[in-house]
Amino acid sequence: MHLTHISLINFKNYDQLELNFSNKINCFVGDNGTGKTNLLDAIYYLSLTKSYFNSLDSQNIRHGEDQFLIQAEFLREGLDEKILCGVQRNKRKIFKRNKKDYTKLSEHVGLLPVVMISPADSSLIIEGSDERRKFLNAVISQYNGEYLESMIRYNRALGQRNVLLKNFHRSGSYQPDQLEVWDEQLIRHGDYIHRQRVEFIRDLLPIFQEYYESVSGGREQVGLIYKSQLLEKDLRTLLKDHEQKDRILQYTTAGIHKDDLGMTLSDYPIKRIGSQGQQKTFLVALKLAKFDFIRMVNGFHPILLLDDIFDKFDANRVKQIIKLVADHKFGQIFITDTNPERIKNILNELTIDYKLFHVGMNGVN
Repeated sequence: MHLTHISLINFKNYDQLELNFSNKINCFVGDNGTGKTNLLDAIYYLSLTKSYFNSLDSQNIRHGEDQFLIQAEFLREGLDEKILCGVQRNKRKIFKRNKKDYTKLSEHVGLLPVVMISPADSSLIIEGSDERRKFLNAVISQYNGEYLESMIRYNRALGQRNVLLKNFHRSGSYQPDQLEVWDEQLIRHGDYIHRQRVEFIRDLLPIFQEYYESVSGGREQVGLIYKSQLLEKDLRTLLKDHEQKDRILQYTTAGIHKDDLGMTLSDYPIKRIGSQGQQKTFLVALKLAKFDFIRMVNGFHPILLLDDIFDKFDANRVKQIIKLVADHKFGQIFITDTNPERIKNILNELTIDYKLFHVGMNGVN
């Protein structure tokens, strides 16, 4: 699978732009603040129906405009796919595949898988468990539509249960039969989500460890540890055990929405003992493992987006990463960098087909 053409209108800093791409490596080079990352985000948007960086769709509309439009052409399993995404302020988002509207945006997720590696990934290590759950959900949803639907239904039931708990507190009444309705929904979908997460982390771990060894030179041992209340008790028991606590606090304190992913270096939390370089290597290896996992499950290559990942890496490690992603296991790759000579020298040395785009305040050429 690869992206052949993209057209942007009023997306972030771009008023109007059209580009054609190489099916192997595409490099966007230029100074910081010129919009290199925005080009990667447009590709990400077409795949996941949302921005990698801005949760509000309206934040991606160019300043002073009322809407943005992204159109693109992909070649997927020998067939042309035309995707259109339009966002207008205070209106429903439009998403079309081959000129046909989707009934639900979730139907599109997984059709055109992408993996983004960005400096923003540091939040996976330094921020709270919510970031790591988002990572799990984003990966599994790209190859398992039932998982995505279960997440949507679980979160809906969770929200309704929390509203009910607040109503019980406000009214001074308690009706356990009403709570059981949402408990059954949480149990049904939560158990499935838990099983899929267990299987995913088990299968991802050896791939991740192999990539870390390749990038780092094999100097440290890394790990991923799934942390879940459901590893100790089933969800039905947990909900019953936490019922009194939930009524007091007025929200649901047990379930898969409390899961976390432990990230370790030499059996210690990498957040605590890992240097900046070690943490960055950890994240690059994790994302490359994510890429490989999706490729193996889907049977074709996702698109790989590398946003300014060479910052704070030495020249040898940069070259090692490029060698890895230039391997036959990887398909189309998009790279941003501030140093055009660095990236050109590495790619020329490896004799890889690539296309170089210069991004400046006056546009892309």
